[in-house]
Amino acid sequence: MATQYYEHYRQSTLGNTLTEALDELIEAGHLTPQLAMRVLTQFDKSMADALSNSVRSRVAFKGHLHTYNFCDDVWTFTVEHPVFRFDHETVTTKKIKIVACNGRKPGEA
Repeated sequence: MATQYYEHYRQSTLGNTLTEALDELIEAGHLTPQLAMRVLTQFDKSMADALSNSVRSRVAFKGHLHTYNFCDDVWTFTVEHPVFRFDHETVTTKKIKIVACNGRKPGEA
């Protein structure tokens, strides 16, 4: 069974930059669209693996839950005026959107 990886990291600054670079390479004739899609698929996998295996930081936050949605095993939360507490720092902002996906790979209990 193939493992499912989410494409939401493509909307990050790094993902947008990669997509723009791939588009330029396709337009210049240095890359095929099929190879560009394979690169993006590998990017999805690498981001998910790196974040699940390499990031060990913890954060706590509080705020006002403005909206939430659950669709296709993906939760989306909009939190207003969140306060994030890291080990040595506190960060605030007006609004944040949190996308939470199933962390288990298909076939895992």
